[in-house]
Amino acid sequence: MVEAVAWKFVLTYQASGVMSILDLIQEGTIGLINAVDRIDWDKVYGTAKPGEEPLMVKGFLKKRIKGSIRRAIDINRGSMRIPEHRLNEIRKNSSNKEMVKVFFDSIFVSLDVNTSTDANILLQIPDNSTTYNINILNQYLMGLMRMYLSEIEYNVLRMSYGLDCEKLSAKEISEKLGIKGSASYVRVSQIKKDGIDKLIKNVEPEQVVDYLS
Repeated sequence: MVEAVAWKFVLTYQASGVMSILDLIQEGTIGLINAVDRIDWDKVYGTAKPGEEPLMVKGFLKKRIKGSIRRAIDINRGSMRIPEHRLNEIRKNSSNKEMVKVFFDSIFVSLDVNTSTDANILLQIPDNSTTYNINILNQYLMGLMRMYLSEIEYNVLRMSYGLDCEKLSAKEISEKLGIKGSASYVRVSQIKKDGIDKLIKNVEPEQVVDYLS
């Protein structure tokens, strides 16, 4: 149960750049142990049918496992990890534009358009990761965004990833920026994609190397 819950966090990118699958399983197991200690088993089994495992226990445990993992992600969100194999790709392509794409694909891995699930699963399991202070990284990204993006692209990316504010949904962003229409959230997603594509196209390899050095 713990592993199944942990993988859901990985596959929905909630832990992207923050914790590996092994970290998530560990935190989920701690939550499971703490939850089991709180169960009144006499009361639980007193309401179950003979030979039937009480479903309410599963729901209770799953909720506590999720809560434990979410708290751990929030606590560890003070740093961002770029997986070692992605850094190796950047180093191999340090003199061309491909390394810029690799860099932004790693940073904005939670982008939910045109992604491959199999490829991104690999990004969630860094064995040896270089850790970057998220506040410094956010300031660096916002500087690049100010340089190359329009005002609306800047704000959509800033709010989508919570670079200097609380992370907002596409619907919330559309309301804050006054983007009207029944499909406003789709428009926000497109602006987010366009903004990242523009960064990849315009940022020079030297700018990324300077940050990673």
